[in-house]
Amino acid sequence: MKRLKSQYIFRHVRRVAAGLIGCCLLTACSDWFDVAPKTDLTAEKLYSTESGFESALTGIYLSMVTTEAYGGNMSFGLLDQLAQEYDYLPDGAVDQTAIYNYATTTSAGFATKQKLAQSWLKLYNVISNCNNFLKWLNSKGDQVIRNENTRNSYRAEALAIRAYCHFDLLRAWGPWKYGIDAAAASTKSIPYRVETNKEKMPLLPAKDVIEKVLKDLTQAKELLAAEKTLRLEDSNRRFRFNYHAVNALLARVYCYVGDAPHAIACAQDVIDHCGLLLSSSNQDDPILFSECLVALNMYHMQETTSRLWADGDKFSTQYFIRQERFDKYFEVSGSTREDMRTKSAAFYEHSSTKTAISRKYNTNPHEAVPLIRLPEMYFILCEMTNDMTASAKYLNLVRNKRGYSKSVNVSYTNAEGRLTALNKEFRKEFYAEGQYWFFLKRHGITQLPYAQNVELSKERFVFPLPDAEKEYGWTAASEQ
Repeated sequence: MKRLKSQYIFRHVRRVAAGLIGCCLLTACSDWFDVAPKTDLTAEKLYSTESGFESALTGIYLSMVTTEAYGGNMSFGLLDQLAQEYDYLPDGAVDQTAIYNYATTTSAGFATKQKLAQSWLKLYNVISNCNNFLKWLNSKGDQVIRNENTRNSYRAEALAIRAYCHFDLLRAWGPWKYGIDAAAASTKSIPYRVETNKEKMPLLPAKDVIEKVLKDLTQAKELLAAEKTLRLEDSNRRFRFNYHAVNALLARVYCYVGDAPHAIACAQDVIDHCGLLLSSSNQDDPILFSECLVALNMYHMQETTSRLWADGDKFSTQYFIRQERFDKYFEVSGSTREDMRTKSAAFYEHSSTKTAISRKYNTNPHEAVPLIRLPEMYFILCEMTNDMTASAKYLNLVRNKRGYSKSVNVSYTNAEGRLTALNKEFRKEFYAEGQYWFFLKRHGITQLPYAQNVELSKERFVFPLPDAEKEYGWTAASEQ
């Protein structure tokens, strides 16, 4: 009953927030931030009550789950298409490599340039709303929100969202092989915005962006200290940036930069204290929400994503995968299927057309789009641990839970063998979740054995700045 009541309250606040987005979270036509003097009066009223702050924060989460952000392009959409996770080709496309046409608007059906520009705009729009929220929290929070823990939680969530979006912008538009290529850390990448204004901001070196991301996340973690003992298994805090989610994001960032001690400490802390366990069943839960440390809620998900994920006799717009590739991808051998992610609870399969489609977004009772899931913490331990025997143990813990018997446990003796094994597990685990592209980019993996006609490169991994940013953004001349 408590859970149902909490879900009702969340959905009610979501409806209120949706009504407020039109007047308070405006998207400007020419800029990626949403400040306009005419909204000041509305904002004054909105932030005059605690429920107003709650609605505004919920509105920010809602804006994250649009098609341009994590309800499409930055999760199961564009990023996984770039990683060649699907066999689907849009109308007008005859070649999978046409998706890497970042320079023109005529990318043979993929519209990659437009989608990248939309995602850049949307993520900075989310960041701007976080900054605006923090501004009002600084000026009115103490008067309006009497409970200190509530104020701390609101501030922490806004900081965590700001860090999450900036980090993904860096991973997408920033350098490839960070931590491997010596020049990556100094490569100018993206602006880091901490105020909502129209001031042009410089492109920062990647290492400076990381420093600011870590600063925001460290502060968020401190503010959420009261949640250290929170158990997430029955908590609606999984739909918000809670303490364990912030810790997990810290582990992801530390892993990205190759800071093994901090990455291991954060990942292990999440595993030990979040209250979630690796699942051995995905029945009625193909997205494995039971392992979500933080997720976004997409209202009416099945209807919203039906064009991409609905099952049917044939697929014309859906992200399907051909059976032959599916078998190689998930290591299916004849009738032998140990991996629970290859079974009917995870995929619809059609023998007549020899195609399959994931059930993650049409059999999803929580309507959840995952941002961070628990198995990533084991993969971070696997990657950051120097002892190869211990490293393989973490990888096999996930494999065994997914159905593989211990008799086929993987082993390796060097970093190259580890990367090969981790690559296979990562692409299976995060299929249709948008994380695999970043994995490939960070490690500089250019060969895709399941898409042999595609070869990746530094040029394909690093997205060019959108035209609007190059035209209206910061330049050396504008600073002078």
